[in-house]
This record gives sequence, structure tokens and C-alpha cells, in this order.
Amino acid sequence: MSAPVTTLRRRAERVGRLLPGLLLCFTIAAAAGFLSDHYGGPVMLFALLLGIAFHFLSQEGPCIAGIEFTARKLLRVGVALLGARVTLQQIESLGAGPLALVVLCVAATIFAGWGLARVLGRSREFGILTGSAVAICGASAALAVSSALPQTKEAERDTLFTVIAVTTLSTVAMISYPILFGLFGFSDTVMGVLLGATIHDVAQVVGAGYAVSDEAGDIATYVKLLRVALLPVVVLILAFAYRAAARRAAEESGASAPSGWASFPWFAVGFAVLLLVNSTGIIPPVGQEALNVTSRWLLIGAISALGVKTSIKAMVALGARHVGVIVAETLFLAGLALSLTVALLGHM
Repeated sequence: MSAPVTTLRRRAERVGRLLPGLLLCFTIAAAAGFLSDHYGGPVMLFALLLGIAFHFLSQEGPCIAGIEFTARKLLRVGVALLGARVTLQQIESLGAGPLALVVLCVAATIFAGWGLARVLGRSREFGILTGSAVAICGASAALAVSSALPQTKEAERDTLFTVIAVTTLSTVAMISYPILFGLFGFSDTVMGVLLGATIHDVAQVVGAGYAVSDEAGDIATYVKLLRVALLPVVVLILAFAYRAAARRAAEESGASAPSGWASFPWFAVGFAVLLLVNSTGIIPPVGQEALNVTSRWLLIGAISALGVKTSIKAMVALGARHVGVIVAETLFLAGLALSLTVALLGHM
């Protein structure tokens, strides 16, 4: 048998192994999208809850390979395609003040997450994961950052918890922040910056911003996209830091140091490249829409897969300290953004 025929057969066999799990995950994703469109509510949360109901299919049977493929490989493709949602021109249009605000808030919140996790007896990786999700873009950031952290059973459980918690808190923020910030009498411009700098998920930022005014909605969306643009930077820094730590640990123990590019977060590079290409205007609007829709469905499918892989028993066992970390990070970000906005943009 010729080599090309053998290769095709192997690929067909691989697709056959993945197909049951892929169908499961994207059927759950389609059901979550239907519920979100017809009854309201975050589609990511629906995908998680529906996925958890099918946890038994991740224990044995033909779906396991496809579930793993969706939760890891397709997740990274979906994150890379997020680059089509932001351009350099949008970032430039905000000026130096919002840029400084966002960079400071993102960095400080991630460090605060690390510190809070240590104080409350949680792992360093959990603090970094939740801090990044709160600081950058909610569920999407949680999925991206988790791919750069050490891959363990606990990491998958923590990722699912973070997605649930950050989605819930983002919905609460969407309702409460416009009222809270409105008490200070800020202009629509400042309100937009504040909402874009503090609410976790993009959809909730849009909802809160346009509930104030069209101007506040536009500015909130741009500020949020600026936070999203920092995602590949954070992921790459974490990936290099953990690779360096693994190399040092291997050298100290006498084991062979990790080498090669297999674990390099190419999806983060893809995000940055797509952002740059999108900034040139080469991609037509219909192409941008196609990339955004594809990214959205890949991420919903990945969330569904993570839900299928996680048991309710494991989630309940996490305890109140997990909740305390992410709530404290949310309050920290809101307080810091409010203080910096008054200092940097209060005159606007």
C-alpha cells in the first residue's frame, strides 16, 4: 500500500475517533446558543451547565478523544481568532490615558490575584488564572491563560470554576456598575472608560455601556478591546516564565530539560498576528464577521467540553476560599479603576 493511501487512512481513522466527541460538544454548544438567544443569559454559562449534565460520557466510551480535542486544540484556535475583534487603530483612538489605566489595572489585578490566592491558601496558578480572567476578558481569558499554565486535573477544575464565577460576577457587574458609577456624576466618556475597564466579559460591557448612552457604549467597547489586546502579551509572559521554571527544575533534579516548541503558545502569536492583519484593513467586514462567529462557536464548544469533563462533586469540594479569591479580585479591580479614572480622566 502506498504511503499517501496509508496517510489518508490514518487521518480518516483519527477523524472517526474524534467525531463522536465533537458532535457531543457542538450539540451542547448549539443548545446553549438556542437558550441564550431565546431566553437571555450568558451562552458560556448555559454551555457549562449543559456540559456538566453529560459528565458520564467523559469517563468511558467513544466520546473521550473528541472531548479532549475540543477542550484543548479547538480552544486554542478559538482564542487565536479573537484577534479579529480588535485593531491598532481602535487602541490608538483611546489616547494615552485609557491605555495607561488599562495596563496598570491588568497588571495590578493579576498580581493581586496571585497574592490573594496565597493568603487564602489557594495555589499560585489559581490566583494567576482568576486574576487574568478578571483583569482581561472573563471566560475567554480564563481559557487562554489556562492553556499556558501547567496542565493538571486541578487546573481543569479551576478553569471551569473560574469561567462559572467570572461569568456570574460579570452579569452582576453589568447591572450594578452603571448605577454605582452613576452616583459619582461622571460624564458619559468617563462612564464608558470605567465600564470597559472593570466588567469582565465583552458582551456584558456592551450591554452596560449602551444602557448608559451610545457614547458610553462605544468607549466602553473600545476600552474592553484594549484589555483583550493584552491577552497574548500575558499568555506569552506566563508561558515563557513556566517554561523557564520547568527547565531550571529539570536541571536541578538532573532530568532532561524540556525542549522544542511543542508547548509554545502559538495561539497567542496567532492572536497578535491576526490583530495586526486586521489593523491593515485587508480583511473585509464579512471576513471579520466570519472569523468572529467561528471564534465564538469554537470557544462555546470548548466550554461545553470542559463542562463534560468536570463533575459537580469536584466543584463543590473547592470551598468558599475559591469564591473569596475571585470576588476579592473583582472588588480590587473596581476600586483601582475608579481611583485611577478619577486621577487620570476625572476632567473629561
